[in-house]
Amino acid sequence: MQSSASKSFASVALGLLVAFSGTMSAIAQQAAAPAVSSAGVSGAEAAADAAPELTEAADLAIERGFEFLIKTQKPDGSWAKEDGTFATAGTSLGLKAFMVKGHFPGFGRFAEPLDRAKEYLLKKAEESSTGYLGGMYEHGLYTLCLSELWGMTANKQDNKRIQVQLERAVQVILRAQSPLGGWRYHARPDCGQDTSVTAMVFVALASARQAGVLVPTETIDRVVGYLRDQVWDEKTGGFGYQGRGNTLACTAGGAYASQLCGQRDEEWVQAAIKYLENSPKVFNRKEIGYYYYVHYYAISAMVLAGDDHYRKWYPQIRDSLISLQEANGSWENPKKPYPHTTPMAIIILGTPHRYIPVYQE
Repeated sequence: MQSSASKSFASVALGLLVAFSGTMSAIAQQAAAPAVSSAGVSGAEAAADAAPELTEAADLAIERGFEFLIKTQKPDGSWAKEDGTFATAGTSLGLKAFMVKGHFPGFGRFAEPLDRAKEYLLKKAEESSTGYLGGMYEHGLYTLCLSELWGMTANKQDNKRIQVQLERAVQVILRAQSPLGGWRYHARPDCGQDTSVTAMVFVALASARQAGVLVPTETIDRVVGYLRDQVWDEKTGGFGYQGRGNTLACTAGGAYASQLCGQRDEEWVQAAIKYLENSPKVFNRKEIGYYYYVHYYAISAMVLAGDDHYRKWYPQIRDSLISLQEANGSWENPKKPYPHTTPMAIIILGTPHRYIPVYQE
Protein backbone atom coordinates (compact mmCIF):
# COMPACT_ATOMS: atom_id res chain seq x y z
CA MET A 1 0.00 0.00 0.00
CA GLN A 2 1.34 3.43 -0.97
CA SER A 3 2.18 6.00 1.67
CA SER A 4 0.52 9.44 1.58
CA ALA A 5 3.80 10.90 0.29
CA SER A 6 3.81 8.47 -2.60
CA LYS A 7 0.17 9.21 -3.42
CA SER A 8 0.68 12.96 -3.33
CA PHE A 9 3.74 12.64 -5.55
CA ALA A 10 1.73 10.73 -8.09
CA SER A 11 -1.11 13.26 -7.98
CA VAL A 12 1.25 16.13 -8.78
CA ALA A 13 2.57 14.49 -11.93
CA LEU A 14 -0.77 14.45 -13.70
CA GLY A 15 -1.50 12.19 -16.64
CA LEU A 16 0.63 9.27 -15.43
CA LEU A 17 2.50 7.64 -18.30
CA VAL A 18 0.84 4.25 -18.46
CA ALA A 19 1.11 2.37 -21.75
CA PHE A 20 3.62 4.63 -23.45
CA SER A 21 3.48 2.85 -26.78
CA GLY A 22 -0.32 3.06 -26.92
CA THR A 23 -1.94 6.25 -25.71
CA MET A 24 1.21 8.37 -25.82
CA SER A 25 2.18 7.20 -29.31
CA ALA A 26 -1.22 8.31 -30.54
CA ILE A 27 -0.65 11.70 -28.97
CA ALA A 28 2.75 11.87 -30.62
CA GLN A 29 1.16 11.42 -34.00
CA GLN A 30 -1.16 14.34 -33.30
CA ALA A 31 1.85 16.47 -32.22
CA ALA A 32 0.03 18.56 -29.67
CA ALA A 33 -0.27 22.09 -30.95
CA PRO A 34 -1.92 25.01 -29.19
CA ALA A 35 -3.55 27.83 -31.05
CA VAL A 36 -1.16 30.52 -32.21
CA SER A 37 -2.06 34.17 -32.09
CA SER A 38 -0.63 36.67 -34.55
CA ALA A 39 -1.19 39.46 -32.06
CA GLY A 40 1.01 39.96 -29.04
CA VAL A 41 -1.81 38.79 -26.79
CA SER A 42 -4.27 36.09 -27.77
CA GLY A 43 -7.94 35.95 -26.94
CA ALA A 44 -7.29 33.10 -24.53
CA GLU A 45 -4.47 35.03 -22.91
CA ALA A 46 -6.75 37.98 -22.33
CA ALA A 47 -9.34 35.82 -20.63
CA ALA A 48 -9.06 35.88 -16.87
CA ASP A 49 -9.23 32.10 -16.54
CA ALA A 50 -7.01 31.10 -19.45
CA ALA A 51 -3.29 30.49 -19.79
CA PRO A 52 -1.34 32.36 -22.48
CA GLU A 53 -0.97 30.89 -25.93
CA LEU A 54 2.04 30.84 -28.19
CA THR A 55 2.43 33.87 -30.39
CA GLU A 56 3.54 33.52 -33.99
CA ALA A 57 6.84 35.12 -32.98
CA ALA A 58 7.41 32.45 -30.33
CA ASP A 59 6.54 29.64 -32.70
CA LEU A 60 8.90 31.08 -35.32
CA ALA A 61 11.66 31.34 -32.72
CA ILE A 62 11.21 27.65 -31.86
CA GLU A 63 11.41 26.67 -35.53
CA ARG A 64 14.56 28.75 -36.02
CA GLY A 65 16.00 27.06 -32.95
CA PHE A 66 15.26 23.66 -34.50
CA GLU A 67 17.03 24.70 -37.69
CA PHE A 68 20.10 25.72 -35.71
CA LEU A 69 20.17 22.41 -33.86
CA ILE A 70 19.88 20.40 -37.07
CA LYS A 71 22.71 22.39 -38.67
CA THR A 72 25.02 21.99 -35.68
CA GLN A 73 24.41 18.32 -34.90
CA LYS A 74 27.66 16.37 -35.03
CA PRO A 75 28.13 13.41 -37.40
CA ASP A 76 27.87 10.95 -34.50
CA GLY A 77 24.40 12.29 -33.67
CA SER A 78 25.39 14.32 -30.63
CA TRP A 79 25.15 17.97 -29.72
CA ALA A 80 28.25 19.14 -27.90
CA LYS A 81 30.83 21.88 -27.64
CA GLU A 82 33.38 22.12 -30.41
CA ASP A 83 35.80 20.02 -28.37
CA GLY A 84 33.17 17.32 -27.87
CA THR A 85 32.50 18.04 -24.20
CA PHE A 86 29.00 18.12 -22.67
CA ALA A 87 27.79 15.72 -25.35
CA THR A 88 25.56 13.73 -23.00
CA ALA A 89 23.81 16.82 -21.68
CA GLY A 90 23.68 18.56 -25.04
CA THR A 91 22.23 15.54 -26.82
CA SER A 92 19.70 14.83 -24.07
CA LEU A 93 18.49 18.41 -24.04
CA GLY A 94 18.53 18.55 -27.84
CA LEU A 95 16.19 15.59 -28.06
CA LYS A 96 13.93 17.03 -25.37
CA ALA A 97 13.73 20.33 -27.24
CA PHE A 98 12.20 18.60 -30.25
CA MET A 99 9.83 16.68 -27.98
CA VAL A 100 8.02 19.86 -26.93
CA LYS A 101 6.31 19.87 -30.32
CA GLY A 102 5.84 16.11 -30.53
CA HIS A 103 8.92 15.31 -32.63
CA PHE A 104 10.44 11.90 -31.85
CA PRO A 105 13.09 9.61 -33.38
CA GLY A 106 11.87 7.98 -36.58
CA PHE A 107 8.83 10.20 -37.06
CA GLY A 108 8.23 13.17 -39.33
CA ARG A 109 10.57 15.74 -40.79
CA PHE A 110 13.23 15.34 -38.08
CA ALA A 111 13.10 11.53 -38.06
CA GLU A 112 16.69 10.85 -39.11
CA PRO A 113 18.65 13.38 -37.00
CA LEU A 114 16.62 12.53 -33.90
CA ASP A 115 17.17 8.84 -34.49
CA ARG A 116 20.93 9.45 -34.68
CA ALA A 117 20.79 11.41 -31.41
CA LYS A 118 18.89 8.61 -29.74
CA GLU A 119 21.41 6.05 -30.99
CA TYR A 120 24.28 8.16 -29.69
CA LEU A 121 22.90 8.08 -26.15
CA LEU A 122 21.94 4.41 -26.20
CA LYS A 123 25.30 3.29 -27.53
CA LYS A 124 27.12 5.31 -24.87
CA ALA A 125 24.91 3.76 -22.21
CA GLU A 126 25.35 0.23 -23.55
CA GLU A 127 29.12 0.70 -23.54
CA SER A 128 29.05 1.75 -19.87
CA SER A 129 29.65 -1.02 -17.36
CA THR A 130 27.43 0.65 -14.77
CA GLY A 131 24.95 2.71 -16.78
CA TYR A 132 26.50 5.91 -15.49
CA LEU A 133 27.09 8.60 -18.11
CA GLY A 134 29.66 10.64 -16.19
CA GLY A 135 28.84 13.62 -14.03
CA MET A 136 25.55 13.78 -12.15
CA TYR A 137 24.33 16.87 -14.01
CA GLU A 138 24.69 15.11 -17.34
CA HIS A 139 23.48 11.80 -15.98
CA GLY A 140 20.33 13.45 -14.66
CA LEU A 141 19.53 15.04 -18.03
CA TYR A 142 20.25 11.76 -19.82
CA THR A 143 17.94 9.85 -17.45
CA LEU A 144 15.19 12.42 -17.96
CA CYS A 145 15.57 12.18 -21.73
CA LEU A 146 15.33 8.38 -21.73
CA SER A 147 12.22 8.43 -19.58
CA GLU A 148 10.50 10.72 -22.08
CA LEU A 149 11.70 8.70 -25.08
CA TRP A 150 10.52 5.35 -23.74
CA GLY A 151 7.84 3.98 -26.06
CA MET A 152 7.93 7.04 -28.30
CA THR A 153 10.33 6.02 -31.08
CA ALA A 154 9.39 4.59 -34.48
CA ASN A 155 11.51 1.49 -33.94
CA LYS A 156 9.58 -0.67 -31.46
CA GLN A 157 12.74 -2.64 -30.69
CA ASP A 158 14.05 0.50 -29.02
CA ASN A 159 11.51 0.11 -26.21
CA LYS A 160 13.41 -2.68 -24.47
CA ARG A 161 16.80 -1.03 -25.04
CA ILE A 162 15.54 2.22 -23.54
CA GLN A 163 13.86 0.43 -20.63
CA VAL A 164 17.02 -1.45 -19.74
CA GLN A 165 19.20 1.66 -19.84
CA LEU A 166 16.63 3.80 -18.03
CA GLU A 167 16.40 1.30 -15.18
CA ARG A 168 20.21 1.16 -14.97
CA ALA A 169 20.40 4.96 -14.95
CA VAL A 170 17.83 5.18 -12.14
CA GLN A 171 19.73 2.64 -10.07
CA VAL A 172 22.88 4.77 -10.38
CA ILE A 173 20.94 7.74 -8.99
CA LEU A 174 19.36 5.77 -6.16
CA ARG A 175 22.72 4.38 -5.05
CA ALA A 176 24.30 7.84 -5.13
CA GLN A 177 21.82 9.63 -2.84
CA SER A 178 23.62 11.12 0.15
CA PRO A 179 22.65 10.42 3.77
CA LEU A 180 21.06 13.89 3.91
CA GLY A 181 18.96 13.13 0.85
CA GLY A 182 20.63 15.05 -1.97
CA TRP A 183 23.20 14.54 -4.71
CA ARG A 184 26.41 16.22 -5.81
CA TYR A 185 28.80 15.95 -8.77
CA HIS A 186 29.75 12.28 -8.60
CA ALA A 187 27.73 9.08 -8.31
CA ARG A 188 28.68 8.35 -4.71
CA PRO A 189 26.71 8.97 -1.52
CA ASP A 190 29.83 10.25 0.26
CA CYS A 191 30.22 13.20 -2.15
CA GLY A 192 27.79 15.42 -0.28
CA GLN A 193 24.92 17.31 -1.84
CA ASP A 194 23.89 20.64 -3.30
CA THR A 195 20.57 22.04 -4.44
CA SER A 196 21.57 22.45 -8.09
CA VAL A 197 22.53 18.83 -8.72
CA THR A 198 19.74 17.55 -6.47
CA ALA A 199 17.09 19.36 -8.49
CA MET A 200 18.53 18.15 -11.80
CA VAL A 201 18.69 14.54 -10.61
CA PHE A 202 15.34 14.44 -8.87
CA VAL A 203 13.40 15.81 -11.85
CA ALA A 204 14.82 12.81 -13.72
CA LEU A 205 13.66 10.44 -10.99
CA ALA A 206 10.21 12.04 -11.04
CA SER A 207 9.91 11.48 -14.77
CA ALA A 208 11.19 7.91 -14.53
CA ARG A 209 8.73 7.13 -11.75
CA GLN A 210 5.93 8.65 -13.78
CA ALA A 211 6.97 6.34 -16.64
CA GLY A 212 6.65 3.30 -14.38
CA VAL A 213 10.19 2.78 -13.03
CA LEU A 214 10.35 2.01 -9.31
CA VAL A 215 11.52 4.95 -7.20
CA PRO A 216 11.10 4.20 -3.48
CA THR A 217 8.96 6.54 -1.40
CA GLU A 218 11.85 6.69 1.08
CA THR A 219 14.00 8.32 -1.61
CA ILE A 220 11.39 11.03 -2.13
CA ASP A 221 10.96 11.60 1.61
CA ARG A 222 14.72 12.10 1.98
CA VAL A 223 14.73 14.65 -0.86
CA VAL A 224 11.95 16.57 0.90
CA GLY A 225 13.94 16.51 4.12
CA TYR A 226 17.04 17.86 2.40
CA LEU A 227 15.27 20.65 0.55
CA ARG A 228 13.07 21.77 3.42
CA ASP A 229 15.42 21.32 6.36
CA GLN A 230 18.86 21.94 4.90
CA VAL A 231 18.67 24.54 2.11
CA TRP A 232 15.35 26.38 2.32
CA ASP A 233 15.67 29.81 3.94
CA GLU A 234 12.69 30.76 6.11
CA LYS A 235 13.61 34.46 6.10
CA THR A 236 13.59 34.90 2.32
CA GLY A 237 11.66 31.91 1.06
CA GLY A 238 14.54 31.06 -1.28
CA PHE A 239 16.81 28.04 -1.54
CA GLY A 240 20.56 28.11 -1.07
CA TYR A 241 23.24 26.12 -2.84
CA GLN A 242 24.67 24.12 0.07
CA GLY A 243 22.86 25.64 2.99
CA ARG A 244 20.12 28.10 3.76
CA GLY A 245 20.24 30.97 1.31
CA ASN A 246 18.59 32.49 -1.71
CA THR A 247 19.88 32.22 -5.23
CA LEU A 248 17.52 32.39 -8.19
CA ALA A 249 18.91 29.24 -9.77
CA CYS A 250 18.65 27.16 -6.61
CA THR A 251 15.25 28.58 -5.73
CA ALA A 252 13.81 27.75 -9.15
CA GLY A 253 15.24 24.23 -9.10
CA GLY A 254 14.43 23.67 -5.44
CA ALA A 255 10.86 24.86 -5.84
CA TYR A 256 10.18 22.63 -8.83
CA ALA A 257 11.78 19.56 -7.25
CA SER A 258 9.75 20.17 -4.08
CA GLN A 259 6.55 20.37 -6.10
CA LEU A 260 7.35 17.07 -7.80
CA CYS A 261 7.85 15.58 -4.33
CA GLY A 262 4.19 16.34 -3.64
CA GLN A 263 4.83 19.48 -1.60
CA ARG A 264 3.38 22.22 -3.82
CA ASP A 265 0.67 23.25 -1.37
CA GLU A 266 3.09 23.58 1.54
CA GLU A 267 3.79 27.11 2.75
CA TRP A 268 7.56 26.77 2.34
CA VAL A 269 7.20 25.85 -1.33
CA GLN A 270 4.70 28.64 -1.95
CA ALA A 271 7.17 31.02 -0.30
CA ALA A 272 9.79 29.96 -2.85
CA ILE A 273 7.39 30.75 -5.69
CA LYS A 274 6.81 34.20 -4.21
CA TYR A 275 10.55 34.72 -3.94
CA LEU A 276 10.91 34.09 -7.67
CA GLU A 277 7.95 36.27 -8.58
CA ASN A 278 9.15 39.16 -6.43
CA SER A 279 12.68 39.20 -7.81
CA PRO A 280 13.12 42.45 -9.77
CA LYS A 281 15.93 41.03 -11.91
CA VAL A 282 14.59 37.63 -12.87
CA PHE A 283 13.77 38.52 -16.49
CA ASN A 284 16.90 40.60 -17.07
CA ARG A 285 19.55 38.50 -18.82
CA LYS A 286 22.31 40.99 -17.96
CA GLU A 287 21.48 41.01 -14.27
CA ILE A 288 21.51 37.31 -13.43
CA GLY A 289 23.80 34.41 -14.22
CA TYR A 290 22.63 31.00 -15.40
CA TYR A 291 19.66 32.70 -17.07
CA TYR A 292 18.46 29.73 -19.11
CA TYR A 293 19.05 27.33 -16.25
CA VAL A 294 16.94 29.51 -13.94
CA HIS A 295 14.03 29.69 -16.34
CA TYR A 296 14.27 26.05 -17.37
CA TYR A 297 13.07 25.25 -13.85
CA ALA A 298 11.07 28.38 -13.11
CA ILE A 299 8.58 27.98 -15.96
CA SER A 300 7.77 24.42 -14.84
CA ALA A 301 7.44 25.58 -11.24
CA MET A 302 4.94 28.22 -12.38
CA VAL A 303 2.95 25.63 -14.33
CA LEU A 304 2.61 23.51 -11.19
CA ALA A 305 1.90 26.58 -9.04
CA GLY A 306 -1.26 27.19 -11.08
CA ASP A 307 -2.58 29.25 -13.98
CA ASP A 308 -2.52 32.54 -12.08
CA HIS A 309 1.24 32.20 -11.66
CA TYR A 310 1.91 30.75 -15.12
CA ARG A 311 -0.25 33.36 -16.88
CA LYS A 312 1.86 36.17 -15.42
CA TRP A 313 5.21 34.44 -15.90
CA TYR A 314 5.17 32.89 -19.36
CA PRO A 315 4.58 36.04 -21.48
CA GLN A 316 7.53 37.73 -19.79
CA ILE A 317 10.02 34.93 -20.36
CA ARG A 318 8.58 34.29 -23.83
CA ASP A 319 9.20 37.87 -24.93
CA SER A 320 12.61 37.94 -23.24
CA LEU A 321 13.75 34.81 -25.08
CA ILE A 322 12.48 36.05 -28.42
CA SER A 323 14.53 39.22 -27.98
CA LEU A 324 17.64 37.22 -27.00
CA GLN A 325 17.68 34.84 -29.96
CA GLU A 326 20.79 35.19 -32.12
CA ALA A 327 20.65 35.77 -35.88
CA ASN A 328 21.64 32.12 -36.48
CA GLY A 329 18.61 30.89 -34.53
CA SER A 330 20.53 29.96 -31.39
CA TRP A 331 20.57 31.31 -27.86
CA GLU A 332 24.30 30.71 -27.51
CA ASN A 333 26.77 33.22 -26.19
CA PRO A 334 29.25 33.46 -29.09
CA LYS A 335 32.08 33.95 -26.58
CA LYS A 336 31.09 30.96 -24.45
CA PRO A 337 29.05 28.59 -26.62
CA TYR A 338 27.43 25.74 -24.71
CA PRO A 339 25.07 23.11 -26.14
CA HIS A 340 22.62 23.64 -23.26
CA THR A 341 21.24 27.10 -23.89
CA THR A 342 19.45 26.71 -27.22
CA PRO A 343 17.47 23.58 -26.31
CA MET A 344 16.64 25.03 -22.89
CA ALA A 345 15.25 28.16 -24.54
CA ILE A 346 13.14 26.04 -26.91
CA ILE A 347 11.81 23.94 -24.03
CA ILE A 348 10.81 27.09 -22.14
CA LEU A 349 9.16 28.70 -25.17
CA GLY A 350 7.31 25.49 -25.96
CA THR A 351 5.67 25.20 -22.55
CA PRO A 352 2.16 26.03 -23.88
CA HIS A 353 2.21 22.74 -25.78
CA ARG A 354 2.11 20.97 -22.39
CA TYR A 355 3.42 17.92 -24.18
CA ILE A 356 6.31 16.54 -22.13
CA PRO A 357 4.47 14.71 -19.31
CA VAL A 358 6.71 15.66 -16.38
CA TYR A 359 6.20 19.34 -17.30
CA GLN A 360 2.43 19.12 -17.40
CA GLU A 361 0.28 20.81 -14.80
